[in-house]
Amino acid sequence: MATPTSPASEAKRPRIAMVSTHGYVAANPPLGAADTGGQVVFVLELSKKLAQLGYGVDIWTRRFEDQPEEDAVSDHVRVLRAPCGGSRFIPKEYLHEHLAEWEENALRLIRRQNLEYQFINSHYWDAGIVSQRLAHTLRATHVHTPHSLGVWKQRQMLTDYPQDAAKFEKEFNFSVRNREERRLFHACDLVVATTPVQTDMLRADYEVPESKLRMIPPGYDDNRFFPVGEATRAAVRQRLGFTGHAVLALGRLASNKGYDLLIQAFAETARRDPEARLYLAVGGEKMDAGEKRILEECRALASTLGLVDRVHFSGYVADEDLSDTYRAADVFVLSSRYEPFGMTAVEAMACGTPVVATTHGGLFRVLRFGVDGLFADTFDAADLGLTILKPLRHPKLWDRLSRNAAQTARSLFTWTGIAQQLLRAVEGRAAPGVELGSLESDPGWFGHDDNI
Repeated sequence: MATPTSPASEAKRPRIAMVSTHGYVAANPPLGAADTGGQVVFVLELSKKLAQLGYGVDIWTRRFEDQPEEDAVSDHVRVLRAPCGGSRFIPKEYLHEHLAEWEENALRLIRRQNLEYQFINSHYWDAGIVSQRLAHTLRATHVHTPHSLGVWKQRQMLTDYPQDAAKFEKEFNFSVRNREERRLFHACDLVVATTPVQTDMLRADYEVPESKLRMIPPGYDDNRFFPVGEATRAAVRQRLGFTGHAVLALGRLASNKGYDLLIQAFAETARRDPEARLYLAVGGEKMDAGEKRILEECRALASTLGLVDRVHFSGYVADEDLSDTYRAADVFVLSSRYEPFGMTAVEAMACGTPVVATTHGGLFRVLRFGVDGLFADTFDAADLGLTILKPLRHPKLWDRLSRNAAQTARSLFTWTGIAQQLLRAVEGRAAPGVELGSLESDPGWFGHDDNI
């Protein structure tokens, strides 16, 4: 178990600040809670690997409810919390209204502990806004990782539901987000995209100069996610109650995740394969009104399509069961209406589970169709349903996808490689008088735009 680290004991380690202001950021975060998902995992895992490479890492976030000021994550990694906006939870779309207070409180804590940072890596636009101001005050290099883009999300939502335009503006605050993102991307020192699609949009829609744009994908923990033998997999399936040809989707309950599209597509699969079962491991331990509404809509759709006995809503998956849940499935489906990347799919690949990914995201541009994955248009129920069916019907295809998916995940997406790529990207952009250590390992496939 990690013990709290003090500035004095960490004096010899160069320090990095990771800033992720929204949601429940903690050593053991309640994944699936409001605004708490893949981004939190990204920040925690990347921070741990940066610490293993010789850095001290402070993960800065917002303090609310009954959270402590400091939280130890692992050796040389801790969470520091600055309050703003009172003690209540604030959705990420409107947290920017309180960030001046957050900045003031964070600076007090920084000065009290006499902290200096080689660079600041902010995550999502709310953190980016305040990190740009912090970087200016501290004279530190500012690297921003968007995770998703407002222009892309707005475009997709309006394409899917044009009649709800006014509602989307109120819910997602697109006009403010899009304006602030553009300012942020041009003001910071480096923008790190996580997918080829994001890279294209940052160039075309935000006009980010090539000189300050890099692409580094998310990673996964290869100590947790790996394939197992058939006997072990059979035992896992029995323990988790998976039967038949198990099709799995897993993630937060959000409209962009496309679970309704998947249920419609699964109707096509189920008509042709009587053994097919769809397992929807969706939602968090606590659900808000919007999440409950999405879940009820999905249940109603399954009932309307006559799939009540074929679609299982298994709910929240505890972290200790996550890797086995991937292994228990015969196919994992990333059905999002839009998806910057899709780390759940990479984790499934790492466990040796064949993946069907949406063409409305970044991962499909990495996959080799029929070699290490499959992809389909989630808005075309027949296309998605028949694509899911293929590895269920053809054992040789399933074996090839399983074997190659695990190999591809391990070669491209481990957190150690991701951390090394980030440090290389920052080299030459560090604050005056600070020199990052040189890393000689191969930058990997994702380090070069001509390979994506």
